[in-house]
Order: sequence, then C-alpha cells, then structure tokens
Amino acid sequence: MRPRLALIIFAMAFALPGLGGGAQADGLLQFNSEHVTVAPDPALAARLFGVEGTLRVTRQEGAVPSWSVTAPDGPIGHIASTWEITESVGYSGRPIDILVAVTREGRIAGARLIRQSEPVLTLGISESDIADYVDGFAGVDLTRPPTIDFADRPDLPDVISRATVSTGVIRDAILRTARTVALALGRGTAIDQIGFRPMSWDALLAEGALARTTVSLDQARAALSAAKIPPPPGEASFLDLWVGLLDPPTIGRNLLGQALFTRAMAVLGPGETALFVASRGLHSHRGTDWRRTGDFDRIAVIQDEETITFDSGDYLRIDRLAAAGAPDFKEMSVFRLPADGFDPTQSFRVEVTASRDTDGEPVSMRIAVDYTLPGQFLLPPEIMPDTEPLWVSAWQRKQPEIVGVGLMLTSLAVILFLQEAFVRRPALWRWGRITFLTVTLVWLGWIAGGQLSVVQVVAFLQSLLTGFRWETFLIEPVIFMLWGFVALGLLFWGRGVFCGWLCPFGALQELTNEIAKRLRVPQITVPFGVHERLWAIKYTAFVAILGLSFYSMDQALVLAEIEPFKTAMSMHFMRAWPFVLFAVALLVAGLFIERFYCRYLCPLGAALAIPAKLKLFDWLRRRPQCGRECRLCETRCMVGAIDPIGRINPNECVLCLHCQTIYHDPNTCLVLKRRARPTAPSARENPP
Repeated sequence: MRPRLALIIFAMAFALPGLGGGAQADGLLQFNSEHVTVAPDPALAARLFGVEGTLRVTRQEGAVPSWSVTAPDGPIGHIASTWEITESVGYSGRPIDILVAVTREGRIAGARLIRQSEPVLTLGISESDIADYVDGFAGVDLTRPPTIDFADRPDLPDVISRATVSTGVIRDAILRTARTVALALGRGTAIDQIGFRPMSWDALLAEGALARTTVSLDQARAALSAAKIPPPPGEASFLDLWVGLLDPPTIGRNLLGQALFTRAMAVLGPGETALFVASRGLHSHRGTDWRRTGDFDRIAVIQDEETITFDSGDYLRIDRLAAAGAPDFKEMSVFRLPADGFDPTQSFRVEVTASRDTDGEPVSMRIAVDYTLPGQFLLPPEIMPDTEPLWVSAWQRKQPEIVGVGLMLTSLAVILFLQEAFVRRPALWRWGRITFLTVTLVWLGWIAGGQLSVVQVVAFLQSLLTGFRWETFLIEPVIFMLWGFVALGLLFWGRGVFCGWLCPFGALQELTNEIAKRLRVPQITVPFGVHERLWAIKYTAFVAILGLSFYSMDQALVLAEIEPFKTAMSMHFMRAWPFVLFAVALLVAGLFIERFYCRYLCPLGAALAIPAKLKLFDWLRRRPQCGRECRLCETRCMVGAIDPIGRINPNECVLCLHCQTIYHDPNTCLVLKRRARPTAPSARENPP
C-alpha cells in the first residue's frame, strides 16, 4: 500500500467536521493554523548575538521576512522565526516557533524557543531540556555542506533520547530557517535580499550602490561631428547616466520607497534582477521608438560575452525617488534582467547608444558605465543550502529497522491472507503466534521503538485541520510504516491487525498471561453484561483526549497518560514510581483477566475500532450452530469479543484466530465432533 492511500483512508475514517478553536498562551496568538510570533526586542537580540550595547531591531518584510539587527558600528545579522520561514509544525500538529539569529558571516549566533506543543512532557522531558537543546545550535557554521549522517557534525547538539521525532523536527526547522536567511533564497542568488539600513542619496553613493558616467555636449559633439545636425557646443550634460541594482533592500527601498520597491520586486521571476537606470541631459536613454516597436534599441547590458536588450515587458517607469537628497532626473527606469545569462554578483556594463543621421551611414557613439554590486550587499558565496529534507536522511539512517519492520508486516500479511492454512494446524498457530508476539515485544517495542499511541492519532487529526505535512510523519520511518499497514488493515481485517499482533504492550500482556496460566493462576470470567458495559471506558477516554486536545494539547497529553506504553516500552520502566506502579498494576490485572487493559481502558484501541466499521471483508468463519448449540469459542475468546449468541464484535476482536483454530479442529469443535459421531443402528438392521 502506498503511504498516501493509507493516510487518505485514515483521514476518511477520522475526519470530524466542524472542529476548531483558538488558544492564547505566552503572548502568542494561535487560531486554527494561524500563528503570530512575538517580535524580538533589543534585549533578546543582544542575548542571541552575545553582544552588549544598544541594538536596533527593524522588521524586514519580503520573500524572507525577518528582523535586521544593527549595532552602533553597523549591521550584525538577522533574526527569523521558524514558523514564518518554514511553517514548522511539530508531531503534535501545532506550530513550533523558534527565533534563530544568523550572523552576516554565515553562523547561527543563537536560537530561542518561543512556542512548542510537543508530547515530550509525557516522556519525562522538561521544557528546560528542549530549551537547552535549542540553545545548543549557537555557533553552527552554515558554510559547511549538509550531511546525511548528523553524527558527522559535532557542532550540532545531540537529539534528546525518547524524543527523537520532536527534536528532529526542531533541528530541521532551525537549520532550514538559518540557511534560508543566510542565502535569502527568494531568487536563488547570493545577494543579501533581507538586510536594510535607512540611507540617503549621498550615503548610497558613498557605499558604491550607484555608478555614474557623464558625457558633456562638447564630448558628444566631437564624437558625432559627422552628423547632419551634431549636438550643440557647451559644458552642459549630453547624458548624465546613473545605474544600480535594486535587489538589496538597502538600495531599492531607499531609492524607490517601500510601495514602489515591493511593486518592482513583485514582477520578478526566480533568479531575475532589477536594474535601475536614471539619466538627465539632452539625450534620452529610452528614446521614443520603443512605444512603436516595443523594443528599447538605445540601451543594453553587457556581461562577458552576453548582450542583454529589453522590450516593453521588461520596463517599469519611475516618476520620483524617495531617497533624501536625490537629484532631479529627466528619466528614470527599472529594467528586468533575466535569470539565464546574467549574474548580478559579477561586474557588468550598461551601454547607451546615441546615433545621428549623416549623408551616408548613421554615426553613433556608445556611452558606457561599469557597475559591480559592492560586497556589503552580498552574502558569503560558500554557504550551501540544504540538499534534502530531514525525513530522507532519517530513512537512510534507519535501513535495518525499515527492513525488519518490512519483514514483520510481510509475514503478518501472509498469515492473515492464508489464515485457514495457518489455523488448521493448532500447534503451528500456537507457537507461530507466541513467536510473533515475542518479536513484537522485544524487537519492535523495546528495540525499534514501534509502539503506536493515541497521541499520534490526535496529532494526525490536528494536522488534518491545521494543515497536513508529510514531513512530520515521515520523519519516523518505523511509526510511519506501522500506521500505513494498520490503515490498510482496518479495511481488510479491522482493529485486530494492530491490537492482536503489532502492539508491543498487548504482546506483553498476552505473554505474561500465558505464563500465569501455566503457573495455574486462576482466571476471572467477567459476566458478559458487566463486560459489555466496561467497554465504554476506553471509548470515553479516547473522546475525552481528542476533545481536550482542541482546547489544550498539554492537558490532553496529561490525560493520555492512561496509556502505559511510554512507561513500559519507550522508557523500559525507567520512570517515576507512580507511572511504573500504574503500568505494573495493569499487567498484574492482566494475569487474572486476559488483556485487561486492551478490553476496558485502551483509548488507542477505541480509536481504531471506530474506522473498523469500514471493514470490507469478513474472513472469520462461523456456523449457524455457534452460540446456539455451542458456546466454546465464546468462553475461550481472550478479550470476550464473542457475544452469547455467537456473534463476533469487530470493534473488540483482536484477530488472535483462536476461534478459527477451534472452528477447524475436529477434536475441539463440538459441532464437528457431533458430525463425526457414528449413527446408532436401526431396529430393523439389528432385531432383538
């Protein structure tokens, strides 16, 4: 089954319309998928960058929203929110918001956790543990190429044990946000497209943001002396030409103002660049023929061997400049430079042609100005972007676990599809099941960490309502594979695919009960009337956890402690004594009432029982005599899923197949015994 189909099935089974809500905490507003982060103040900026003194924090909008941080001696870097840049969503389905400070040299100066709603607190991990993990990214060098194995990066903090998914999501969000800010990945160049400093016209000239060339009337008259009508003599300007690139906001916003700069940037495609051209004097850099032909024949950009010309679709007229102290110009234009064939980080030349008619061929002159974007408007070119998402490296690192789970799921599918051949051999069924449950407990539960939880169901439902993201669920391959198989199994066999075969805690209960039976521990039979009413506990627990999650995920996670899975499986009973006592008490109860927890308390089993109503096939065989003439299967069902009239309740059945071994065993099934019993001889055949 493809993972997408599994999630679609799960979404159809669990989607609950009309659920939503909002909560406000820690100064942050969350309404459905909306989330507004708190702007860093100068004090927080100083702590993140590890500097002292007065800092100025300025909000920068655009393709990469962030805050620029400026010290008295100049800009020192930027701060960005992981939620704004990557829309980072954790395993809980709620936003993870971290402020990441990046220096101009391409290093993470510091990071601060702003908001998280991860289920890590239920694992005995505190908020301070997560905050310390986030702080550990200070000093990470973004100029180093990304690696698949994070063990090769000693500068990265180690993931927190028992919270690998949540801390993996946090790590991915921090690194991607930091690299995005460092590269300003708006258009794929190394131009600093987020930094901004208010500057006047004279300050821009001092920074080298604009280049200028001037040709006087006398110079033009000498160059065009053969023309019928040469330019008049004089010292005035024939063409006073200014050029510059607008992409760095410090240049573009100061020259054009915010509104016009946003308009100019909005029309650019990926990798395209905006060229500013202004002129005054007798000659025009635009001319008038372009209105008729659509082509600007007077101006061209030359870089290396490439010559770039413009048409009317590449042109934006500018009427006034916003920079303080800017001179008056006769004409101002913005031209769009293409992504292919032009590198804005390299030097180029702008040429304006002036032509005059003669008695023969027209005479012309080229007025050129060379331009190079100053280095302070560029980012370090050696910074490398991430080559692949975190979930890809997770699948590459966990290949042994993936192979092992794949073999388990394949074996289980064969058993269930060929169940009749399996259950016709009681010894094979018995020892095959014990072996499979032992592997489920030891390898899948305690080694591979494959214990599913109702928390994951709630997180999945939350993600459907707030914006589903594949990356969040793909980051843990074992869990993803199990849920994909369980989602398909719900259609074929019902909830028993997981509860009866793939649940490590369920396997622990069944194996311990098997030992108890061999030690002749008395088994308690719960009257069916009481047994049936106790089912309501687990369904009530699931609905309570799910409903509470829309009010407070933290409180829902506390209520989810009704699951002993984390204590028994994830933490190997190494936890605070109340949690251990609760888990042990459930196991002790299971010694007397087989699978006590599964029967009455498990909210995950209840969650899986709801979509089990969609089961397409019924491969558990029954006879008309079942429940009427024979109630053996009812008394031997380990979870009491067979009612007094012989019907199997699919919501409660764990698919152990014990009833099917009885069904096919002529030495056990009373109906088969009766059929095999020899018929009494008639009186005619044996007269007295």
